[in-house]
Amino acid sequence: MIPDYNSAAALSSFLESKGMAMQKKFGQNFLLNQGARKKIAAALQIQKGDSVWEVGPGLGSMTKELLDLGAKVTVFEIDRGFCACLKEFFADEAAAGNFSLVEGDVLKTWKRVFNEDGAPKYFFGNLPYNIAAALIADTIEAGVRFEKCAFTVQKEVALRMAAREDSEDYSSFSALCQWAYDVKTICDLGPANFWPRPNVDSRAVAFGKKENFPDCQNPALFLKTLRAVFSSRRKTIKNNLQKFLPSLGLGQKDAADEVLKKAGLSPASRAEALPVKELLLLSDALNSFIMK
Repeated sequence: MIPDYNSAAALSSFLESKGMAMQKKFGQNFLLNQGARKKIAAALQIQKGDSVWEVGPGLGSMTKELLDLGAKVTVFEIDRGFCACLKEFFADEAAAGNFSLVEGDVLKTWKRVFNEDGAPKYFFGNLPYNIAAALIADTIEAGVRFEKCAFTVQKEVALRMAAREDSEDYSSFSALCQWAYDVKTICDLGPANFWPRPNVDSRAVAFGKKENFPDCQNPALFLKTLRAVFSSRRKTIKNNLQKFLPSLGLGQKDAADEVLKKAGLSPASRAEALPVKELLLLSDALNSFIMK
């Protein structure tokens, strides 16, 4: 029997009856606020039969919301106890072909599922704080994007996703997210919305697929360039480029100056001051220099 997802006491009692406990190492927190669950699920604008990947379903409170909207849901869960419960709770949906479970670490399993079944339309999850940035970056860097995503993440991570240039939170991860998606806030969630209560605030964010992605000559080079120019934030973009170029076989003394001139960027500028558009110009200039 499915427990009351809105009650910390009911969830605690259920886990105790099963001889289970929350595992801090997996970043497990259940969202108790039903209104928030419905709002976050609604952000995907699911139509009946749409495919969704959900990461970290726990006992399935968000899974149920997605299934109630008519989605075909594939969940990725690492906790064996939760996996057993999910199989029991959603046995009818599994029999109807609307629910499937992938057991194990999503960072190690998602590519296999993608290679077998392709990408779903939507990507969803109350992401464990310890894997959120890594998982999102992993999919984008692999060239896998979704029509829409809805994630609940640590607010600090959400701020980095949407940060603009010249702000404290702007990073290579910010540029990566904004290269692939339009990022919008759904709602903020304080610790009281979860059980157990986390020590941080959370934010639900929506990603919408950008139509012109990838808007650069060499996406793989762009990803390398991003990491390189943000590698030392206090250094100028020229200094970081000079350190990066030999790895591309470009050891010429004036190579960095020539690339920056072609991109129309000042050698004294820093990566955190450059919007995504200018970072793409830098990558394209570097690609043209390599192809000469």
